[in-house]
Amino acid sequence: MTTTTPHQSWFVTAEGPAGLRSSLSPLRWSLVVIFLWFGFMKFTAYEAGGIAPFVANSPIMGWLHDVFGIQGTSRVIGILELSTAIALAVGAFVPVVSALGAAMSITTYLITLTFFVTTPGVAEHTAGGFPAISAMPGQFLLKDLVLLAASITLLLASVRRPDGRPRG
Repeated sequence: MTTTTPHQSWFVTAEGPAGLRSSLSPLRWSLVVIFLWFGFMKFTAYEAGGIAPFVANSPIMGWLHDVFGIQGTSRVIGILELSTAIALAVGAFVPVVSALGAAMSITTYLITLTFFVTTPGVAEHTAGGFPAISAMPGQFLLKDLVLLAASITLLLASVRRPDGRPRG
C-alpha cells in the first residue's frame, strides 16, 4: 500500500504522465474551447439577451440580474467562464489547478442544469409535458449533462486515491 507523503500533492493533472496523448486530453481542451467561446460571447448584447430568461428565473442566479442588469450579469458570467477556461488550460500542467478548473466547470453545469426546473418553456406541453422537452430551451440545456460528465471525469482523474496513487 502506497501512502501520500507530506511533499506529495493530493492532486495530479488529469491526463497524468501521458499529457496531451491522454484519452482525457480531448475532454479538457474541448471544455476550454467551450468556456472561451461562451465566455467571450457573454460580452455581446446578443448573448446577454439570450441568457436573460435563464438568469431571471433562477433562484441561484436571479439576484445577479437585479444587481448588475442584463448586460452586467452577462459580463460577470463571462468573466467566470473565461476564468474557468484559464483554470482548465493551466490545469493541464499544474495538478491543483487541474482539480480547481474541473470543479469550476462542474459548478457551472450543475447550475445550468437547474434551469430545467426554473425556466419556463422547458417542458413541451404539446407533446405531453415533461419528460418531453422543447428544442429551446430544453434540448439546448440537455447538452450540459454530457459537459457535466466530462467535468466530473476530469475532477476524479485530478485527485489521488486514498492510497496516494493517481486515479487516471
